Amino acid sequence: MFLSDAEKKNWAEALGQLERELTAVSFDLWVKSLTPLEKNGQLLYLVSPSDMAITQIASNHSAAINGAINQYLGCTSFKLLNEAQKDEYLKARKKAGEPASAIAKDNVLYSYEFNPKFTFENFVVGKSNQVVYAAAYSVANDLAKKFNPLFIYGGAGLGKTHILHAIGNYLREKNSQLKITYVTCERFTNDYIDAMRFGKDVTAFRDKYRNSDVLMVDDIQFISNKTGTQEEFFHTFNELHQAGRQIIITSDRPPKEIATLEERLRSRFASGLLQDIGSPDFETRVAILQKKALVEGWNADDAVYYFIAEKIESNIREMEGVLSKVCFYAGLSGKNKAGIEHAHEALKYEISNAKENITADKIIDVVCKYYNVNKSDLMGKKKNKEIVDPRMICMYLMTELLDIPLTSIGKIFARDHTTVIHARDKITDGIRKNNKLKTAINDIRNMLVSTPYS
Repeated sequence: MFLSDAEKKNWAEALGQLERELTAVSFDLWVKSLTPLEKNGQLLYLVSPSDMAITQIASNHSAAINGAINQYLGCTSFKLLNEAQKDEYLKARKKAGEPASAIAKDNVLYSYEFNPKFTFENFVVGKSNQVVYAAAYSVANDLAKKFNPLFIYGGAGLGKTHILHAIGNYLREKNSQLKITYVTCERFTNDYIDAMRFGKDVTAFRDKYRNSDVLMVDDIQFISNKTGTQEEFFHTFNELHQAGRQIIITSDRPPKEIATLEERLRSRFASGLLQDIGSPDFETRVAILQKKALVEGWNADDAVYYFIAEKIESNIREMEGVLSKVCFYAGLSGKNKAGIEHAHEALKYEISNAKENITADKIIDVVCKYYNVNKSDLMGKKKNKEIVDPRMICMYLMTELLDIPLTSIGKIFARDHTTVIHARDKITDGIRKNNKLKTAINDIRNMLVSTPYS
């Protein structure tokens, strides 16, 4: 709406790139309907007609969109608004006579809208997450009294973000005056970098986070290797904690396994309650799918829920995404209720497209990112465990996901094919005996499927 003609053209080009990168279903369902509202500095405001699209984009396609808007519009991030939020944005903009992002800070710093569907009531509790649920509910009812910080960790797509939004929604309903700040670690880092790089008032940046009654930080593991950000977050943590403010943090791993994390931060993260959230069992996965269908108003045969729950074991987000596609296919065929034939169609489509996009280079890059190791070290001769384990995982995944000979895999790493066999067998055996390794492999598989690559 407030974009120049040149910016509108650039947005169209960004959409063209996204259409090439994403699957046809993902693009048509979630991305195609986005409308650019305004570019404010390096932030692009996008409006979506669907709350579900906002959830799907935030979970699965933010990296692709960031890449496209960075290339064509020079933006480093974007913010998704639903129609109601757009109206509020326009009212604030009109009232202030300037972009809404520039109006009085109290209207901006704590304006994060939590997904209304991510509530405690909609969170399916099972053996794998019942302690996390109880701890989160306890914190929401007694801020900074029992568990501070509350540190939740677990693999991708297991419900960590749902829990944060549930706490946020619950607190907003109890006390609308609370200053609740939700931020991803990446966003915190970018805010800090922007304050440094563009000569902004660092005091404003610090006020944004240190004046919070509740600070929620998602995916704190990305603070690894960021010395300046760790320093800033350390002081933010201390100030909030000493003031009796609640801190809630999520990560894909416990503090002791976050590489290059300063010991003083590690000890502070561990000073409250550390709790893992595990992969749901079959019955819980079925219940999650049924709850999702109920919330979204979808209709499917029980066989559909059982089929998806059997095929996808460790990623709730992926399960729900597949269910949405199943119901979408049913609608295309004129059916009011999704059947097993639609589930087979959706899973076949997902698997074929995922495998087409996986290459040896992508496997190496994703494993390096997951374990925070340098590609040169992984491909080299180092034999310390921190390098050898990721290297063997790369070899294992290549034998599982790529249709190439063992000798070819060996040549990628300048090693004998017997080394590949040893790696494959050792990781296979480890998955059976070690739940932590099994979770890591599942996380990496999910990253391979969801991460765009060129």
